[in-house]
Amino acid sequence: MINQQINKSTNHRINALTTISIIIAIYNRKDELFELLNSLSHQTNKDFEVIIVDDGSLIDLRPTTELFKGSLNIQFYRKDNSGPGLSRNYGARRAKNDWLVFVDSDVIVEKDYIENIKKNITEIPCDAFGGADKAHKGFNLMQKAISYSMTSVFTTGGIRGSKKAVTKFQPRSFNMGVKRSAFQSVGGFSEMRIGEDPDLSMTLWENGFTTAFFDDIGVYHKRRVDFGKFSKQVYQFGCARPILNQRHPNYVKISFAFPSLFLIGYVLGFIEYFLLQKGFILAMYGLYTVLVFFHALYKTKNISIASFAIISTYIQMFSYGYGFLKSWILLNIFRQKPEEAFPAHFHRN
Repeated sequence: MINQQINKSTNHRINALTTISIIIAIYNRKDELFELLNSLSHQTNKDFEVIIVDDGSLIDLRPTTELFKGSLNIQFYRKDNSGPGLSRNYGARRAKNDWLVFVDSDVIVEKDYIENIKKNITEIPCDAFGGADKAHKGFNLMQKAISYSMTSVFTTGGIRGSKKAVTKFQPRSFNMGVKRSAFQSVGGFSEMRIGEDPDLSMTLWENGFTTAFFDDIGVYHKRRVDFGKFSKQVYQFGCARPILNQRHPNYVKISFAFPSLFLIGYVLGFIEYFLLQKGFILAMYGLYTVLVFFHALYKTKNISIASFAIISTYIQMFSYGYGFLKSWILLNIFRQKPEEAFPAHFHRN
């Protein structure tokens, strides 16, 4: 009886100290919004508010929101389109609680998501945190293959899904929490439309704030549903990285250039084969392909997903690598300003 009273007292103190506002910036995606809100409505800890910011959608999202008025403390706002970062800032200014938790509209959370966030905040001192993303068993084969590629140790995604791989973790906006005081101190998300979440993480570091990785708050992330859209998305990510390197030179890593080196090496492999009649370089890529296949097969236990994973991995490496290389050349060789080279990456008030 005494232990039960102590536990109740501890839980009450945790709830009192860790008030949470979930902020969802969304553009269209009505079906995904329903799935996300449905998962939030089944939380074991229901002491949180939900703020939805409709970023100028072309369809009416309010009816979907109204379905959950009885089960969630939910607020809905609609504004002109400005991109996800500034829309999250809009929601943050209307939040009432001490912690701002940002999730993308295409994720699903487990029923203990809020409970685990509150537990971790009390146990791990930090000013911001993030968690992993993974594939739900209900996702299609292509989504699962893309999820593998974005979290695999054989791509640049290894740090996203493993606590052991994390040294200084950059929370990403699909699953990210920030103290409201820290968020306000750095001015929230910047004018970047793409890459705005690592930009915020590094800005927090530069201002003396700390980040942490919570390994038990993973979300199910749908990502893109076809390879064409996935290719465009990671290409944009690649373009954003040299911009981030200019903005935050103290956090540049050689590993950021790995996909570009991967792409260049593949081209050199064909040159070697056709001009020198040798296939040593291409043989190395063949070995890489085999490793990806069997690693994906081990992770997913599905031969079809493992086969798709080869395609998604090469798309990720080539598209990101091309975007990074193009951006690096424009910014460092031609000395263009980021806003001139990639105007679509920025929003101006």
